[in-house]
Amino acid sequence: MKQQTVTTQFGDLTLTEVDGAITALGWVRVPQQHRSALLDEAAAQLAAYAAGTRQIFDIPLHLQGSAFQRDVCDAMFAIPFGDTVTYGDIAKALGVPAQAIGQACGANPIPVIIPCHRVMGAKGLTGFSGAGGIETKVALLRHEGAASLLI
Repeated sequence: MKQQTVTTQFGDLTLTEVDGAITALGWVRVPQQHRSALLDEAAAQLAAYAAGTRQIFDIPLHLQGSAFQRDVCDAMFAIPFGDTVTYGDIAKALGVPAQAIGQACGANPIPVIIPCHRVMGAKGLTGFSGAGGIETKVALLRHEGAASLLI
């Protein structure tokens, strides 16, 4: 396992690489920073996203978890920059209850890159499992120009 931290306006974001794929992103600074071609590219893409010059991530990801968790993450990954969908939208597409989508979103191991912040409740803004909670979700949505959806 290799890790590298990127400092952004959303906090210190640490990428984890295992076997040639990004497996996690967390809000923590690790004491030992690693270098690899993948971590360097992922860090560059994350920094470009934070700078507003990148909207799509193009790095290998590996999701551990159930097929359902991977399906929900795939659905979140498909949400375009600056757009949002509801838990109900994803639930309808996958044929499951919205509550199950909320739980899977909260268990997303690679937030920001797999944009769980783009998923809203039927009545608007809902929680966020990243550091800073709802304030971080709002900051990410504002960064993407989705602030009008928060009103």
